[in-house]
Amino acid sequence: MNKKSFALFLAGLLGFTTLSYWASVQAQTEIKPQQSITPKFISSEQVGKLKLQVNGKPFIPSGLGRSKPDEGDIRGIPTGIDNRTPMLSRKYPWSAIGRVQGTTDDAKNYHCTGTLIDNNLVLTNAHCVIDSETGKFSTKIQFIPNVIDKNYEDVAEVEQVVYGTDFKQSSKISSNDWAIMKINQPLGRKYGHLGLKSIPSATLIRNQKGFFFVGYSGDFPSEKYQKYFSAGPGWTASYEEKCSITREESDFLLHDCATAGGSSGGAIIAVINGDPYIVALNNAETKNLRTGQDIVNLAVKISTIEGALRGN
Repeated sequence: MNKKSFALFLAGLLGFTTLSYWASVQAQTEIKPQQSITPKFISSEQVGKLKLQVNGKPFIPSGLGRSKPDEGDIRGIPTGIDNRTPMLSRKYPWSAIGRVQGTTDDAKNYHCTGTLIDNNLVLTNAHCVIDSETGKFSTKIQFIPNVIDKNYEDVAEVEQVVYGTDFKQSSKISSNDWAIMKINQPLGRKYGHLGLKSIPSATLIRNQKGFFFVGYSGDFPSEKYQKYFSAGPGWTASYEEKCSITREESDFLLHDCATAGGSSGGAIIAVINGDPYIVALNNAETKNLRTGQDIVNLAVKISTIEGALRGN
């Protein structure tokens, strides 16, 4: 399939996926963001105005400690039910991953996933801050790190957003579907932050089952897990290990991590020399609308983000 045909194929599928995403997350968000800050939006072409500096290196706060993803307070959850397991740990690096929630221009609520990449910077998708149907900016956005069963300690308000696309010059899917949000608290000092690393696509593809993924999916906790949680879907992140980048196509990375509405903006992570780095950014899940079967999952390349920040 050539590049043009692939893009048209995905655009046709994702037109429905994007609509169902924005519609479905309205029901997933049970609280309305309460904040006074209206974010300022800056396109990546104007990124110099924000003086955005991302050092790209991971950071773990002293005393926070590291853990496996299931080292938490909720006991008795069986394994082997689903490839995804509940994210229960309050330790690094899981502490740096959180829920992005906001309000659209027409007063609808939604949620996505985001990851701290610096003291006050959070990486997510552009379509998590801009309605890909209308190109209108969200009026209010919050970042809530390390939410487990709707329990959390901190809520940060988004002050500024640098975005890779506003979808006005492209289809609803874009290989520039990324955004970096500046929050009003240096939460990375408390929760840590992950590194960013651009790795050649061929290297990622060779490293089969070498990645893990965390996202606040709207279909998780799944039915067999629900009795262990009280807050409902989208309020506990799912963890999946042994994900793969399967190939590169038309400037997208294709991957097999389990995703659903709400996990947009989730990081595909690799452990490199013992430290966690984001090596790709989940941005779309396409399904067969008749059968509901997953067809292909898309991710943004880190080189795309870094190139935009450098002004390339």
